[in-house]
Amino acid sequence: MKFAHTNIVSTNWKELADFYIRTFNCKIVPPIRNQSGEWLDKGTGLSNAQLEGVHLLLPGYGENGPTLEIHQYKNIDDQKFTPPNKRGYRHIAFEVESVQSILDRLVKNGGKMSGEITTRKVEDLGEITFVYARDPEGNLIELQSWR
Repeated sequence: MKFAHTNIVSTNWKELADFYIRTFNCKIVPPIRNQSGEWLDKGTGLSNAQLEGVHLLLPGYGENGPTLEIHQYKNIDDQKFTPPNKRGYRHIAFEVESVQSILDRLVKNGGKMSGEITTRKVEDLGEITFVYARDPEGNLIELQSWR
């Protein structure tokens, strides 16, 4: 068994994919997905499901690593941003060399800060520097660096 991918449903998959490519050096894993049909309806539990999107290879794992799947459904139910302490899947995390430099890049590419950069010693693990931020569509991202 192995982890395969995490999915983000987007209102503009091309722009969001570009953000992750520019900010975290993700790479597109062809082909571009353009899917619909009875098989997708059955698997998702939706009626008339239609989606388009892409898989992005996440950094640090080589050509067969896990991906970030970004899809845009033809029909999307809108929702408000959720805070970090709501139940369920809440954020993705990237381990980086410099939290500040990646946060600066994230903001330059259209993301937003959500918290403040914080450093803390964690017994038996080392020292972590981290911050929560949001991508251009409001999805939470943790940037972390361990020493």
